[in-house]
Amino acid sequence: MTQLSMICLVLAAVLLAMACVKADRVRAWRASLNPSAPDVPDTAFVVTRLVLVTMAVLLIVVGFRGLAVEDDAEWSADELTSAVEQAVTALDGTTRLEGSSGSDSAVDEENATMIEDEVVEHGGGDAPQLGVEARPTAGNTATDSTYTVSGDGAGVAFCVHVQRTRSKKHDHLVPSLSGGDGTTIPGYAYAVTSRKGAC
Repeated sequence: MTQLSMICLVLAAVLLAMACVKADRVRAWRASLNPSAPDVPDTAFVVTRLVLVTMAVLLIVVGFRGLAVEDDAEWSADELTSAVEQAVTALDGTTRLEGSSGSDSAVDEENATMIEDEVVEHGGGDAPQLGVEARPTAGNTATDSTYTVSGDGAGVAFCVHVQRTRSKKHDHLVPSLSGGDGTTIPGYAYAVTSRKGAC
C-alpha cells in the first residue's frame, strides 16, 4: 500500500510540473516537431492546466488516504507495547469460571483468545481492531502457559505468562431444576505477567 501511495504522489508531482510549463515553450516545441501544424489557442492551454491540476489533486488525496489506511491497518510498536501492558494489568488478578472440559489444549486456546481480545480492547483509538496474535509456546499446561503476542506491522513481540489457579471461593453454583443440589462450575484465578521479546 505504501508503494502505491508513493506512486500516486510522484505522478501528482509530474502532473503539477506539466501544468507549470509555459504555453510559448509548448508552441516552440510543437513547431520544431511539425512546423505546418496549426497554432493551439490559449483556451486549450487553460483547460489542459485545469485538467492536470485536478488530476494531481485527486492523486494527492488518494496517496495520503492510502497512507492513512495503512497506518490504521497496522500496529505500531508503541501501540502494541501500550496495549499489551494495559491488557496484562487488566487480566492480572481476574477470575473466570471454567465452562469447557478443562483440558490443556482447551484452556490454552481460551487463554490465547482472552489475551488477543484484551490487547485489541486496550489498543486505543488509532490502533487496528485486528492483527493481534497470541501464539502458545510448546509445553503449555492448563495451570501454567506462555504466549508470544505480536501485532501486524509492529516489529516487536511480548511474552505473556499466564498462571491459572483453582479458586473454590470463586465457584458458581447452578441450581438444579429438579430440586437437587445443582452443579458447581469451578472458578479460577489468573496471574498474568509480561516481558518484551518472544517466549
